Amino acid sequence: MTAPTGHQGPLVLERGPATNPLFEAFLAATEQAGHPRTADVNGYRQEGFAAFDRNVHRGRRLSAARAYLHPALHRPNLHLITRALTTRILFEGNRATGVTYTTRGRNRTVQAGEVICCGGAINSPQLLQLSGVGPAGLLGRHGIDVVADVPAVGANLQDHLEVYVQYACKQPVSMQPHLAKWRRPWIGLQWLARRGPAATNHFEAGGFIRSNDDVAYPNLMFHFLPIAIRYDGSVPSGGHGYQVHVGPMYSNSRGTVQIVSADPRIKPALRFNYLSTDEDRREWAEAVRHARHILSQPAMDPFNGGEVSPGPEVSTDEEILDWVRRDAETALHPSCTVRMGLGDDSALHPDTLEVHGTKGLRVVDASSMPYVTNGNIYAPVMMLAEKAADVIRGDTPLAPEPVDFYRAGRGGVT
Repeated sequence: MTAPTGHQGPLVLERGPATNPLFEAFLAATEQAGHPRTADVNGYRQEGFAAFDRNVHRGRRLSAARAYLHPALHRPNLHLITRALTTRILFEGNRATGVTYTTRGRNRTVQAGEVICCGGAINSPQLLQLSGVGPAGLLGRHGIDVVADVPAVGANLQDHLEVYVQYACKQPVSMQPHLAKWRRPWIGLQWLARRGPAATNHFEAGGFIRSNDDVAYPNLMFHFLPIAIRYDGSVPSGGHGYQVHVGPMYSNSRGTVQIVSADPRIKPALRFNYLSTDEDRREWAEAVRHARHILSQPAMDPFNGGEVSPGPEVSTDEEILDWVRRDAETALHPSCTVRMGLGDDSALHPDTLEVHGTKGLRVVDASSMPYVTNGNIYAPVMMLAEKAADVIRGDTPLAPEPVDFYRAGRGGVT
């Protein structure tokens, strides 16, 4: 197997230390449940469990802005405007010539030889529709002149949904004490030295498995967290706990993003259509059962204080699905709403990322993907942007690299 290249870019990753005893117990439990360890879930073998890489560098999240934008702010050909709302893409015929935007209560116009839309899977299709690029029927209902009838703009919405399977912890080893308000000044001081509980996202281990033997790829993702808490900061109890975040990676449910007004200040209608197919529902029941199976292994016994959520009273497939409907949250990976491709179900030319039926207009963001990736989408979006930058600059693209990867039952293939 050839060692992977590509360690020289501006986006630095760090491997989570995963030294809390709960991580050690969780990884041991995954093996007891019959799942392998893997050296790198982003490498040759995705299937299995390991410490996770994070876009954390020296105790601080390394965002795309810090990695790419901030080092370029001094360039004379770059002008950054923040707190602005782009209201419309301007066209002459079907050629994009600029944009209008509002900032500090004033309307402004920028002329351009080319427009690159990077608003994400919600704002990009919204802006295109407001500007006359999208399904003609939808645009007509809102009195918007059609520049290009592209039905795929706003269609094909995909996302990763997830739930927290939470357990009480019998030993005082979770991160729960760090939630106390009186600890915050000390945690902040530690972070200034790039250490302590604020210098990590705490999602330091997890992995991917196949939900059943008929699946050819690992379609479930797990994040382990040494505390029982929700994204909004609420906790099921005041005591110690831990949880697994789990959900299917490639649901075949599809949704839409559609404007409800010609006013750009009015948010579009989002219909994710979670759990709308038989396959999606089956994978969800399998996902929760796999999580419970792992967390009930002997390695977790010293810590296992009982399941808190969903709780042992939720046991049948339908009860699990009812709980998922009530309790699941988006993993914040909306994508694919201006998908690349050549057919009628696509919106961008895959060689150029130009919007079908237009000139001088490209979309480069998660909406450009034809399918949601089988894992978190942050790094794939960076890859997409790097590739698009080469296309826009006219650089010769890098040659493909033959890289082995693992397939269940087949070993490494190229």
